[in-house]
Amino acid sequence: MSRSGFVTFVGRPNVGKSTLTNALVGEKVAITSDKPQTTRRAIRGILNRPAGQLVIVDTPGLHKPRTLLGQRLNDLVESVLGDVDVIGFCVPATEKVGPGDRRIARSLSGYPRAKKVAIVTKTDAATREQITDRLIEVDALREDWAAVIPLSALTREQLDVLTDELLELMPEGPALYPEDVVTDESLEDRIAEIIREAALEGVRDELPHSIAVTIDDIAERETGSMTDIYANLVVERDSQKAIIIGHKGSRLRDVGARARAQIEPLVGTKVFLKLHVRVAKEWQRDPKQLGRLGF
Repeated sequence: MSRSGFVTFVGRPNVGKSTLTNALVGEKVAITSDKPQTTRRAIRGILNRPAGQLVIVDTPGLHKPRTLLGQRLNDLVESVLGDVDVIGFCVPATEKVGPGDRRIARSLSGYPRAKKVAIVTKTDAATREQITDRLIEVDALREDWAAVIPLSALTREQLDVLTDELLELMPEGPALYPEDVVTDESLEDRIAEIIREAALEGVRDELPHSIAVTIDDIAERETGSMTDIYANLVVERDSQKAIIIGHKGSRLRDVGARARAQIEPLVGTKVFLKLHVRVAKEWQRDPKQLGRLGF
């Protein structure tokens, strides 16, 4: 008897949802960063086990939106939550449960179809006392948790416990994706996300939300030994463009080198990566620009 279905992890931004998704899938399908709202799309990672298949939908963190982009990210999360079989509510072991956590936990009542699991993340960075406190706090948030599980995506501790529990909660049915598929993301989308992750590394706080990436072209050369990729890093202001490029182009070269190192294993050849930085004024607030950038 096989089970299969959809699970999504919710929580405040930066509680470890994308790291958990990647750890469960066993391959990097969602980019991670210590900047909140790194995830901007519903990315599906697929986990196959003898007992069945889990389709993990990684979504942006729920937050109070300050821009049209922020509102659209929240709307995306809402639509995903209405469709999944299980919702995993994540709270880091290292931080006390706060008003944002309580608000999200309460909001889960709006999705009666989904079973709810509470997950205390980042146990590798917490003391035993912190983990115990967090489990007690989280358990008290709702009466309908199907399970409360502490784990570390980094050390993989208790990941199997979570996987078994999630599969047990899924409806009976055949696999939804072929067994050799780890994500339904297109190659172009995965490359754009890798470049954005590289650009987020080390930038100052005002930049993360202002960066978008578009791909103009991906073309393998006739020899088959090199892939040419032309991409744009889109920011909102000239001052941000200067930050991304860096002194005499040094920052942009670093971004290119970091991104290339991750893209090459993905495409299976050496990569020539040409990055162009362009300014689209206030794109996060402009419906037309958002549409062009895929939001």
